[in-house]
Amino acid sequence: MRSTMAVLLLAAMTLGPIRSPAHADDARPRRAEGGAHTQTQPAADSSTPEERMKRRFPQKVRVGDLRGLPLLDEDDRTLGHVTEVVRMPNGRIVLVSRCDDWFGHGGRLVGIPIETVAILARHLNVLDIPRKDFPSLPSWKEADGAAIADDDIIHVAISRR
Repeated sequence: MRSTMAVLLLAAMTLGPIRSPAHADDARPRRAEGGAHTQTQPAADSSTPEERMKRRFPQKVRVGDLRGLPLLDEDDRTLGHVTEVVRMPNGRIVLVSRCDDWFGHGGRLVGIPIETVAILARHLNVLDIPRKDFPSLPSWKEADGAAIADDDIIHVAISRR
C-alpha cells in the first residue's frame, strides 16, 4: 500500500499540476496579422483594409490560380471556395464564393474583398471577416462586377503560420 502511494506521489510531482478543460486558459490561439497564431487577441486596429493588406506583403498571382482555392477562417475551417475573381466598377477586386452551403452544394454567392484575405500555400486565409459575419455578407450579383481573365496578374497578401 505504501509503495502504491509513493508511486502516485512521485507521478504527481513529475507530471506537475493536471488541468481539467474547465480550468484551461480561455484565450484561444488567434491568427495574427501575418497569419501566425498568437495567444492573445491583437489590439483593435483602426487602419483600413487596404493599409492592412500593404503590411501583409502583397505578391503577384495569376487570377486563374485563385479559382477553386478554399477560403479558411481563423480555425482553419473551410468557409467556401473561390468561384470567380471580379473587378468592381470602382476598381476594387472581389473574390466570389458560395456561402451557407451544405457539403459544397447550394448556398448563395457572396463577394469577399481581396484586401481581407491572404494566401498561404494552396488556400486563402480570411483574416478580416470573422466566420460569424459570413452569413450577413450581401449576396453577389453578376452585374456587380466584371470577371477578370485567368491570365491577368493581381496582388494578394501573403500569410504564414
